[in-house]
Amino acid sequence: MTTTTADRSAAATGAQPAWRAGFRADYEAVFVEGWSPYLGSILLVLVILGLMSTGLFWGVFGGLKLWGDWFNQTIGLGGVLQLPESLDGPLWHRMSLMNITLVLGAFCAALLSRQFQISRPPRLEYVWAGLGGSLMGLGATLAGGCTTGGFFTPLIHSSPAGWAMWAGLLGGAVIGLKLLSWTLEHLTWGMQAPPTRPAPAGWVTLYPWLGLGLLLGILAWTARWYGSADERIAGRAVIVVAGFAIGFIMHRSRLCFARAFREPFMTAEGEMTKAVMVGLAVGIPLAALLFKANVLDPYVAIPATFWLGSLAGGLAFGVGMVFAGGCASGGLWRMGEGHVKLWVAMFFFAWSGSIASGLLKRTGLIVKEMTLEEIEETRLGFQAYLPVMLDGWGWALAVSAAMLALWYALVRYNESTEKFTVL
Repeated sequence: MTTTTADRSAAATGAQPAWRAGFRADYEAVFVEGWSPYLGSILLVLVILGLMSTGLFWGVFGGLKLWGDWFNQTIGLGGVLQLPESLDGPLWHRMSLMNITLVLGAFCAALLSRQFQISRPPRLEYVWAGLGGSLMGLGATLAGGCTTGGFFTPLIHSSPAGWAMWAGLLGGAVIGLKLLSWTLEHLTWGMQAPPTRPAPAGWVTLYPWLGLGLLLGILAWTARWYGSADERIAGRAVIVVAGFAIGFIMHRSRLCFARAFREPFMTAEGEMTKAVMVGLAVGIPLAALLFKANVLDPYVAIPATFWLGSLAGGLAFGVGMVFAGGCASGGLWRMGEGHVKLWVAMFFFAWSGSIASGLLKRTGLIVKEMTLEEIEETRLGFQAYLPVMLDGWGWALAVSAAMLALWYALVRYNESTEKFTVL
């Protein structure tokens, strides 16, 4: 075996050999340095389109609600909320499984980047987490989904329900920031941050190896399920991979829908907002090709809440996500990163979502019925699909493009003038 001059020099000085330094530099660039949110948004949309090509779609709230249903059954509220006596297991419910693997994907990314850290907030932040999570649960119930299932996914499916929730989220973000600002000016209790407890240096050194082990475990899990003779289990394999990839991508790019709605009003920064727009600009026309080819029924991911439920739900959700410090998907990947506040917020989100769903069903507000056109309808709205409403894809895509252009113009104008900032 030959030794290069550079390697002999490195050995003499105690430095790393050139080849090892090169591998380390590439590792740092991919797994440690932050990705562009634009790249993250495009990669996220590609994963979503991959799911759609198999007849599936991305959702979060349904899985969280299942967790809340399990908790309410445990504490004896199942009868009051008219929950089913038998609930799906966490790994058998499609959205629950995707949420679990999303957290694991973010956890893996945090380990590989050596950024996993148990972060404890000031005591008052736990109150805000509970309040914010509860409002998000209510908002997601009214809108038929969170920022994923009520806003982003419906827009990919060319439903104006996503734009109705978008309007509500904008209003909710403004109200939430105003309320949060008032509390910061008038409350002093619980504002002292607890001391940071960094992980032992030996553990941090092991993080990348633990992350690699988790990645290999996910691949083995996927391969085992994919090779199962049970078609239901085999069909869940793609969900494991997709959920893990979504969590990994969102952590690496810090992609967060809550930031996309909050930051223009808080700091006038619009990078995250424009990254979400880029994802939608790529995803909407590509998804249209899948719908035109009859690969997937677009109605499977369109909530029956246009327009009242989507708007009201977005308003409540927007306030909640400001206090919680994240939305549904953003909260899940921050859970994987070690943020205790988001664990609390997601617990109340799940619990509130289960309670709100049960109570609103008892009132008849979200009980679904079928119209003569076989479209689901509730007292909060109906399944709205732009190509049907506008008699073709031409006008449907034009409306989506116009709305994205309007949103971009408002954000770009605010970046330059700060006219819309409320803090």
